[in-house]
Amino acid sequence: MSLTLCDVGPRDGLQNEGVMLAPAERAVLCERLLAAGVRAVEAASFVNPKLVPQMAGAEQVIAGVRRVSGAVLSGLALNERGFERALKAGVDEVHYAFPVTETFAQRNQNTTVAGGIATSRALVERAREERVPITVTLIVAFGCPFEGRVEPAHVLGVAEQVMLAPPDALVVADTIGVGVPSQTRELIGGLIELGAAAGGHFHNTRNTGLANAVAALDAGATLLDASVGGIGGCPFAPRATGNIPTEDLVYLLHGMGVRTGIDLEELMEVSRWLSQRLGKELPAMVTRAGDFPPVSQPCHA
Repeated sequence: MSLTLCDVGPRDGLQNEGVMLAPAERAVLCERLLAAGVRAVEAASFVNPKLVPQMAGAEQVIAGVRRVSGAVLSGLALNERGFERALKAGVDEVHYAFPVTETFAQRNQNTTVAGGIATSRALVERAREERVPITVTLIVAFGCPFEGRVEPAHVLGVAEQVMLAPPDALVVADTIGVGVPSQTRELIGGLIELGAAAGGHFHNTRNTGLANAVAALDAGATLLDASVGGIGGCPFAPRATGNIPTEDLVYLLHGMGVRTGIDLEELMEVSRWLSQRLGKELPAMVTRAGDFPPVSQPCHA
């Protein structure tokens, strides 16, 4: 099975934390994730630091990370100015995200769904010119805190418009953690039918994130996002909690026989280190309980 596991902790995870880590510390977090075997890290967000102060100093973060051969360091850009900043900073890949509901698009990015689609096409075109990979993520693809449930048919209609200028990957995001596996299978299957390399980004607000991740894999997804320690949320989404924890997902995948190349023990050490930096216990369950290798001999009661 070909699967990319992208740790979005340094970006999506930290953007909602009350404790703000300096760019140098965020660079260390990226390096520790790479040392644990993570080969895709969303390291920074090239947005206005007045709006998301936790992401200030994005260029310093990218410059401060010692690169690992074969690893991809990406940055989030929400417009052409952000794209230019990310490119100049030296990211390996650009990520662009926009909402599929009008209310969230207005509140989150001061745009419309049509505007988000137009920006997607413009950034994909720029990415092709610059020969840099680009991933597009559809935010609130399962439900919106302001408009309620989002029907898969609507999401796939937006995705069809995006695919007129196809990105390297197209991801559906359960930004507020309301999705269930049946939705996930329908959305991932629909993206694949459109010709997309499909991915999933799941928050664990209602404890369905890992179930959705498995459903995405079963439906053919080749990209999954997760956040070390399970940190995260969205500053513009009321009551949204963190992404699925990377270490919990890695434990699950390893138990299913899916190779990730990630050292789970080292990843848990990264989570503990981050917990100390943030001054709180993080949501990840595996770091609390520890690894438990699959049983190789029959177990007798």
